[in-house]
Amino acid sequence: MTIPSRAMVLAAGLGVRMKPLTDRLPKPLIAVGGKALIDHVLDRLAEVGVERVVVNVHYLADALERHLAGRAGIAISDERDRILETGGGVVRALPLLGAAPFFLVNSDTIWIEGVKPNLARLADAFDPARMDALLLLAPSATSVCYYGRGDYAMAPDGRLERRGERHVVPFVYAGAAIFSPALFADPPTGAFSLTRLFDRAEGRGRLYGLRLEGVWLHVGTPDAIAEAETALRGMGRLAVTAGSLP
Repeated sequence: MTIPSRAMVLAAGLGVRMKPLTDRLPKPLIAVGGKALIDHVLDRLAEVGVERVVVNVHYLADALERHLAGRAGIAISDERDRILETGGGVVRALPLLGAAPFFLVNSDTIWIEGVKPNLARLADAFDPARMDALLLLAPSATSVCYYGRGDYAMAPDGRLERRGERHVVPFVYAGAAIFSPALFADPPTGAFSLTRLFDRAEGRGRLYGLRLEGVWLHVGTPDAIAEAETALRGMGRLAVTAGSLP
């Protein structure tokens, strides 16, 4: 498949784990490596040829809109009235995203690329005939600042199985994906998590994963910023997307 021309960046969250930095600043505007997290994301999308990016806003929305005002190709999905979580936020933005597959990228963590950009690898691997969603997955054992038990196990053909409550699995969702609009057929109403739709796609055998090439940096707390910047200085390269399982 060709590179999707549209993408959505999830930027409406409250950033609770980043307090006190987020008391006066939305998390997407926190700087890592001298640049706001959301600018890393938007630059990476532009590098692979995305033409239109929908950004949802809620917490400290005015500051985020001011920051984005100088960028071309940005559309705002306004959630000032009510935060809709990850799934509800995408559903509200669907009219701005069109009828073709699109990228979904969180705005709160960074990865260091391998040989080929991971967003381009996602586009190469996505097959709408078999997939409703293709998630970028990072190996939990080698990711920086990630201390959880993982999100998914992945079969040899790429199909995913979500971690059971007491289990440990090898991969964490890196917060970047390609979605078919079919994923959002007959969605829940109001606020809901994307994991509800992931679970439904998994049950249909249409949830797939792609292993990230490079190193994923989970910037979830203020302390993690320094660790991420140390890793970036050591590797000398930046590339951004997402957070853990929404």
